[in-house]
Amino acid sequence: MDPLLSDVLFGILAVILGTVATLAMYWLLNKLVQLLPPKIQDKVKSLGFLIPAATLLFLVLLLPLLQTFVWSFMDDKVKSFVGLENYITLFTSPDFLSILINNFLWILFVPAVTVSLGILFANLGNQVGPTREKILKSLIFMPMTISFVSASTIWGYLYTNPAPGRPKIGLLSAVVEFFGGTPQNWLQLDNGRLNTFLLMAVIVWLQVGYSMVIISAGIKAVPEETIEAARIDGANGVQVFFRIIVPQISSTIMSVFVTVLILVMKVFDIVLAMTGGNFNTNVLAFEYYKQFFVNSNLGPASAVVTILLILIAPLMWLQIRTVRRQESFR
Repeated sequence: MDPLLSDVLFGILAVILGTVATLAMYWLLNKLVQLLPPKIQDKVKSLGFLIPAATLLFLVLLLPLLQTFVWSFMDDKVKSFVGLENYITLFTSPDFLSILINNFLWILFVPAVTVSLGILFANLGNQVGPTREKILKSLIFMPMTISFVSASTIWGYLYTNPAPGRPKIGLLSAVVEFFGGTPQNWLQLDNGRLNTFLLMAVIVWLQVGYSMVIISAGIKAVPEETIEAARIDGANGVQVFFRIIVPQISSTIMSVFVTVLILVMKVFDIVLAMTGGNFNTNVLAFEYYKQFFVNSNLGPASAVVTILLILIAPLMWLQIRTVRRQESFR
């Protein structure tokens, strides 16, 4: 049998068996709960159906998390404890400090630029009429359908600078050459971390559509009465937007900002596909991949991902708080 067909059939079989097994498990749990006295059934029924999900959550999320934390205090092969040695080695390494700087630049610029452009396009889209709005938003949202690796390939052609004698396909080099500049190997230019900012452009391009759609929905939900009242009081368009609309969609903006921020903290695909972490473009998620899967340094890799988790955890708490705040306004 063809290996590809075999894999497809195995996947279909796994889905079917998984579904049947899940239904059978919940059916059995329901039968067991029904054997209890009626007064106890109502109290136990919800708990009985939560147990499988809680067990799966523990096995898939919490247990690996605990294991990773323990491994971060062990050697490369996780055979003996080394205490804080992995963390000390990381924070005294110039390469790792450079990685932290790169991550800081990503979280400093990408969410702010993405949300700002999302607000701009959302506001413009709401003012150009229904037909033009659909066209504008469709074009801006379209990159969201592309995977990170595919987008990296597209932008890689834009940044490329072929050797002399090869066809010139790098758009950025062509533009620079047209204005009298000298084409460069753009992704190798780490002066001022220019190549890192070029990588940021890819994720901004991918996420602006998401930012625009969510913020646009928030703007449309602003009561028209408040806008009309501001106009009657003599406010111009800019004042209406920044003093009336923005305060009322602040929770939506914050939700989008934190979502993009969490995504940026975990950025990996773009760095892998475009530079492989070379030329001073490495980030935490890629460093974990390199340490764990390439170098098989399990202890240091666990320390890297633990640091990443510590940095992301407050953002997740902020995201949950923002969502709850949005729900309280509904």
